Parts: sequence; structure tokens; C-alpha cells
Amino acid sequence: MGLLEFNKLPINTLVGADWKTFKAITKNQEIDPAYKKKYHLTKAVCRLLSTLSPIQDRRYKNRLADKPLEHDPVFILGHWRSGTTFVHNVFSCDKHFGYNTTYQTVFPHLMMWGQPFFKKNMSWLMPDKRPTDNMELAVDLPQEEEFALANMMPYTYYNFWFLPRNQQEYADKYLLFNDISENELKTFEDVFTKLIKISLWNTKGTQFLSKNPPHTGRVKELVKMFPNAKFIYLMRNPYTVFESTRSFFTNTIQPLKLQDISNEELEKNILSIYAKLYHKYEEDKQYIPEGNLMEIKFEDFEADAMGMTEKIYKTLSIPGYEEAKADIEKYVGGKKGYKKNKYQYDERTIKLVQENWDFALKQWDYQL
Repeated sequence: MGLLEFNKLPINTLVGADWKTFKAITKNQEIDPAYKKKYHLTKAVCRLLSTLSPIQDRRYKNRLADKPLEHDPVFILGHWRSGTTFVHNVFSCDKHFGYNTTYQTVFPHLMMWGQPFFKKNMSWLMPDKRPTDNMELAVDLPQEEEFALANMMPYTYYNFWFLPRNQQEYADKYLLFNDISENELKTFEDVFTKLIKISLWNTKGTQFLSKNPPHTGRVKELVKMFPNAKFIYLMRNPYTVFESTRSFFTNTIQPLKLQDISNEELEKNILSIYAKLYHKYEEDKQYIPEGNLMEIKFEDFEADAMGMTEKIYKTLSIPGYEEAKADIEKYVGGKKGYKKNKYQYDERTIKLVQENWDFALKQWDYQL
């Protein structure tokens, strides 16, 4: 148990942003009175830590910037709460993979300098489990990279955690890339490539393993950047996804937000953005070369994690399964007693999902 409770953090994760990014995200944005203190404290810490960013910039330029990637990444896709974290943790047992760490999500500019000091303090302060689902938290564990990207550039969907009243706008521009400008897209490409190279350097991997739900809406761009990337797309019972996403977003946004949003508006956004993300993926998956995509139901993976993992390796021609098998087996075996949240679907949930996500229920053949 960390020193600080997740829902009582006096600052939010923008403390790890570079100063230029912090200013761009918050410029001309309304900060509600209840969060002024958090905003000013976050701003002060960010300004202080930003003075250290040039050290990493120089080291990155000298050591990694011109170094080509050995392999295109493996992307784990799917809407939030579709089981992507568990699959990510399973595959990260393979030591040839590199990944973004929990520490890196908050302090992406303090990776190549000062990491031992800052990581030790972060470990001391942070809780050891995610409050939403009891999944373990630790500074070196694999983590989705969108929070790190949000601290490296202003063009990410996760700005909505801080400024939730703009959620739909951020979704259209930076989740689906519908309204993104050429300059913003170029920045995304450069920053994401930088994050990948630093992640591989940090974890000593040779192939980047990505678990990032927002990438589900960026498939066309990702294939353009990485023509031979592999994609694992997870589907999960939409009733469960709705209940779990609503709980996850409602709880996670509390210590991060700088302005209020009602639970009703957040729920409305979840219903809308799920549909947008689903249809964008279905539209863009045609760009993935044959043999580079595998779509699976999380329920099937959960029921036979070892068998499904081996099948994914073989289907996507990912090397290294035999070498990683023992470590994967050890991790999967250690999770057998893990207690998941249980969802009882009330009539309102059933009605909302059937009215708004009927297309997913039908295509994936999910029933009550």
C-alpha cells in the first residue's frame, strides 16, 4: 500500500509533462474552482521537473535518435476493459519484448537520467493495486503508453482525463484522427517513435509490445508507420465492457480532472465513443496486411491463456514462444486465484447496451 490514496492525489499526472506540452494542453481551458489548488501545484512541480528534460533530450539525440528499430511493434488493441491489460502482462513475460512502464507513463522525460531516484519515490508513494479492478501496480510493470504520450505532446485523447468537458472533441481529433492536422499527425509519429525507442532501451527489448486502447482508432496510421506490425484485437462481452468502463472511467477521472463532468455526461460519452471506435476499427482493419491480424474473444483467452497465447504466436509468426513459455506459464499460473470484479447487469444496463451497441452484440454473437 502506497503512502498516497489514488483518489486523494494532490497533483495529477501532468506533473511529468514537459513545460511546452503542459502549457499547450491547459491554454485557455477553464479550471473549475475546486481544482485550482491541484492545478497550481501540478503546474509548479511540472515547471520544476521540466528543467531536467533537456538532459534526456541530449542523451536521446546522441544514443537513440538515429538508431533504427529492429522490428515493427506488436499492438494489442480493443476498447477499454476488454482484457488488454491481462494479455499485455502475459506477452510481456517474453523478454524479447520491450514496453512502456508505469513509471514511464508519468515521467517520460526522466528515463535516461534520474530514473533510479524518481522511480524510488514514485514507488513509495503510489498504491500497489488499481482501485478499479485490483490489478497490480508497480513502477516497472508494463503499462499503456497513452499517458506517457499525453506528457510528451498535446495531441492525445487522454487530455480528456484532465479536461473531461472536451472528451468528444479529443475523441474525434486524437482518438480517431478524423480532424487531426498534418502537423499534429507528424508530431504524433515523431513522439511515438521516440517513446518506443526509449522504452526498448529501458526494458532491453528488441520488439515493442504496445497495449493502448486509443490505438484501436489509429490502425491506418499505425500500418503506415509500421508496415509489418502485428495486431491482436480483443473483443469482450459488451454488457461487461459497459459496466466495467463506466466504473473505471468514473473512478479514474476523480484524481486527474481539473474540471467537473456529471456521471450522466460521462456515461453518454462512453456509449458514443465506443460506437465511434468500433466502426473506425472495422473500417480501417482492411489496411492490415494478411497474416498480421488476429481477432479473439477475451473470454476464450481467459479460459485457456497458454493455448491461446501459443496460437497467437504461431498465427502472427511472432518468434520466441518456446523460449518464453516457462515464464508465461509461471505468470498465468500465479493468476489463477485472482478475484475479478463481478457484474450483475440490471435492466437499465441491458437496455442501454442493446439500444446503443447492438451492432457489436450481433457481430460477435454475445447474448445474456
